[in-house]
Amino acid sequence: MSARLGLFIIVGVTLWRVLALHFDTTDLFVDEAQYWFWSQNLDFGYYSKPPMIAWVIRAVTELAGSTSTYWIRVSGPLIHMATAIVLMKTAKRFAGPKIEGWTGATFITLPGVALSSVFFSTDVVLLFFLAVALWAYFGLTEKRSVGLALLMGFAFGCAFLSKYAILFVVPGGLIALILVPNARIAWRDFFLSMIVALSVAAPNLWWNLAHDATTVRHTTNIAHWSKLGINIGGGLEFFAAQFGVVGPIIFFAMLWAVARALKGESEPRERLLIWLSIPVVLLITLQALVAKAYANWGVTAYVAGTILAVWLLDRLWPKGLRLSLAINGAASLLFPLAAVFAHQLVLPNGSEVMKRYLGRTAISREAGELARQSATPVIVSDSRDLLADMFHTLRNDPVHIYAKPPVDAPDNYYEQTFALPSDIADNVLYVTTHPVDCAQATELVRSWQPPDGYYRGKTIFAYRISPTCLAVPNQPR
Repeated sequence: MSARLGLFIIVGVTLWRVLALHFDTTDLFVDEAQYWFWSQNLDFGYYSKPPMIAWVIRAVTELAGSTSTYWIRVSGPLIHMATAIVLMKTAKRFAGPKIEGWTGATFITLPGVALSSVFFSTDVVLLFFLAVALWAYFGLTEKRSVGLALLMGFAFGCAFLSKYAILFVVPGGLIALILVPNARIAWRDFFLSMIVALSVAAPNLWWNLAHDATTVRHTTNIAHWSKLGINIGGGLEFFAAQFGVVGPIIFFAMLWAVARALKGESEPRERLLIWLSIPVVLLITLQALVAKAYANWGVTAYVAGTILAVWLLDRLWPKGLRLSLAINGAASLLFPLAAVFAHQLVLPNGSEVMKRYLGRTAISREAGELARQSATPVIVSDSRDLLADMFHTLRNDPVHIYAKPPVDAPDNYYEQTFALPSDIADNVLYVTTHPVDCAQATELVRSWQPPDGYYRGKTIFAYRISPTCLAVPNQPR
């Protein structure tokens, strides 16, 4: 495949995704809505993530003059396009022009890339900066360069500000520097890059120190390190899921490369790519074995991993590249369509296939209408899911939205930063999924069961309630 054809595929797939977003019928997912809210409250860090995604959303929505779902999500396919182009140039620098086109076409059609082009996530920005850092790094393995060292450090620092998962690349990279002569760069460039990366990451490190290491503590909590054990099923599930994240042939090719290395059949450059990718998969598989891991936690493996797989397949199984492009390309076409026809894709039990991306906006609009009818301009909720959507859906309504005050340490960004102030004494509209029993004045304004979406079959309660009832844990009836 020529570089021109590879670029044509990248641009074509991206245009398809951008166009499909115009007809997307899903609601913002809870994380997406939260990232948008962060973008309205710019900072150097947030409860659960570093700040880069909030900065990106703010920049795009300001340029567009709109905070609609489309403009929040459109960064996803556009940044992935940029990442694919950078990877093309990285592959050319590393292995020559023969795999340049295939690398770009393969990356842009990875199933994980297709999904995060529909629903915007921190992985999107992370992979872009990692690709830039890798391009600069491979240049430094060929020659000393202050400019490339500065770029590598800056890109790595920005990757850290995007998602802490960038650190999963470090162990394998350090081992490669020791074991693979081709991986070594000049000491001057190495330390210069480190200084720049730490300087870029410093504002977030400072923010964490000033906020009791909030993001670090949250990261360790979702990793379930306090509940370590042996979970063979969890490890196998994560490992098997990687065939879906990057497609069966690409992940198989990465494992094939490992087998070749163990037999002594691979060259130094191939071993370098292995060290920059496979250790990430192994680390997260270990995490899944002893605690918990989500399928996307290993995404940093697939920047170098894509080049590794394409390079191996091009030499040893060229048909595999075409077959992989056909399989992953089909997924790239179907993911946007699934979001467009989200309400029509229904399982036999009546639930939508995309139900986790549906139904929250309708609840938010109902809450806004109930607040208007009951002349209660303050809405409070104990649900991060509901709060995330209400802040976005009701952003232009004359209401004030708060989280229920936490009893102990805050459980989310809303409790940490937007808890109900103690000086509000008038009744508020409390929207929750739990019945409330309070000795003081409590009026059930409405309870209902959403007919579709994530909350289908669950009961939503809206109470006109005294704020004093929310100062202590509510007991179910």
